[in-house]
Amino acid sequence: MPDTTPDTSTVLPALPALSAQAERLIELGVHEIAGLSADEIRRFAAETDGEAGALLAVHPDRAPASALAPLLRRDDKPGFVVVDMPDVDEFAPSAVELPDAPLYVVTGVDRGDHMANWSPDEALPALTAEDRTPLLLTEGIHWVLQEPAVLERNRCFMTIGSRLRKADGSLDARTPAIWISNGTGRDGRERRNAPKVGWCWWNNRHTWLGFASTTGRRA
Repeated sequence: MPDTTPDTSTVLPALPALSAQAERLIELGVHEIAGLSADEIRRFAAETDGEAGALLAVHPDRAPASALAPLLRRDDKPGFVVVDMPDVDEFAPSAVELPDAPLYVVTGVDRGDHMANWSPDEALPALTAEDRTPLLLTEGIHWVLQEPAVLERNRCFMTIGSRLRKADGSLDARTPAIWISNGTGRDGRERRNAPKVGWCWWNNRHTWLGFASTTGRRA
């Protein structure tokens, strides 16, 4: 297994207060996607605010990845889902328990830089041993919506808490990730530097992808 020494070379920006995150989601129209009122999101944030570093998330059943990805921005370019992932919204929580609520809080979010060049197959048991669970794809998108700076060239991340279960019960070998497009291939040159939702194989390693994770979730 790759070296497990934590990478402390990058200090990520702190998340704003939950009340500020609520206003950001409202500004982007996420409440409308989720079928919630602006007041509902503000009220939840007000009742939950006070925990430093917490991330406000909308349940993926209410706000799927396909609807959230285009809201991402980098260099004034919108985010997108790769063309060979038309089933992106079918990647559901895998071995992750979500609160039974439209809104919830994700605590202790980490980009997992120290696991860069690990495969998902190697990273998952290591996260479990650390009493952490991997982020869902939608949670990763929420994180970048609130703090675009957490997505850096050569320091992007996978969100292996979301997996696709096939008709035969086995898991699809694709695992979702969020990174920055180089504008090559089917992405198109116009998308260079845009935030990109894509996938990597379960057993492959990538030097520029860590494994985003959390210490917990609560409503």
